[in-house]
Amino acid sequence: MTSSLGSTDAIRVAVSTVIFSLRSCADGDRLMLPLVRRTRDPHLDMWALPGGWLDLSENLDAAASRTLIETTALKPSHLEQLYTFGDVDRSPTRVISVVYWAMLRSDHVDAHRAVADAPENVEWFDVDALPALAFDHTSIVEYALWRLRNKVGYSTIAAGLLPDEFTLTELREVYETVLGRRLDPSNFRRLLEGAEELVATDSFRTGKHRPARLYRHEALSVQSDR
Repeated sequence: MTSSLGSTDAIRVAVSTVIFSLRSCADGDRLMLPLVRRTRDPHLDMWALPGGWLDLSENLDAAASRTLIETTALKPSHLEQLYTFGDVDRSPTRVISVVYWAMLRSDHVDAHRAVADAPENVEWFDVDALPALAFDHTSIVEYALWRLRNKVGYSTIAAGLLPDEFTLTELREVYETVLGRRLDPSNFRRLLEGAEELVATDSFRTGKHRPARLYRHEALSVQSDR
């Protein structure tokens, strides 16, 4: 098998990120993600996932964090590699995209919007009401959403959408928002039994009903402190 040196040199590597967060709307919480309006061709003025080119001197994780800060000023609570997309015709030039997915706490989104120098070409969209996206980014978002909905069935990753401490009811409501369906509270509690990442705190949330114990997600708490 042979290849042209010129064609190899023409291949570029990009890093993009699908960021999920929850936003409160009139009809309840909605799963949303930020998109960036492109300021150059190709696909001028179309919406796209935040990202950028991989520098020769950095690894992929560092590139994902850097490009997120540069394009959106966001620092997610959970960031991991999702998949590599490399169809030949996905871009006018030969581009391979290493895509990450991220979880961002809703209170961090509110803080981001309050920052005066937050990028003006960034806007949040409901995952079920996205505009037409540049390149193959619609397919990338669909794949990320499919992976998220599958992963919440066997992990506590959805806790990355919540503040540091939360009740089990709040966590169940996040699962319901992600999955788009109601969950039985008793079955959900049994699902979480044995989840070592969930740590009960000594604090309680008080309200109209009996006090509810607060929990934290140990793995995500450690990652956000790094």
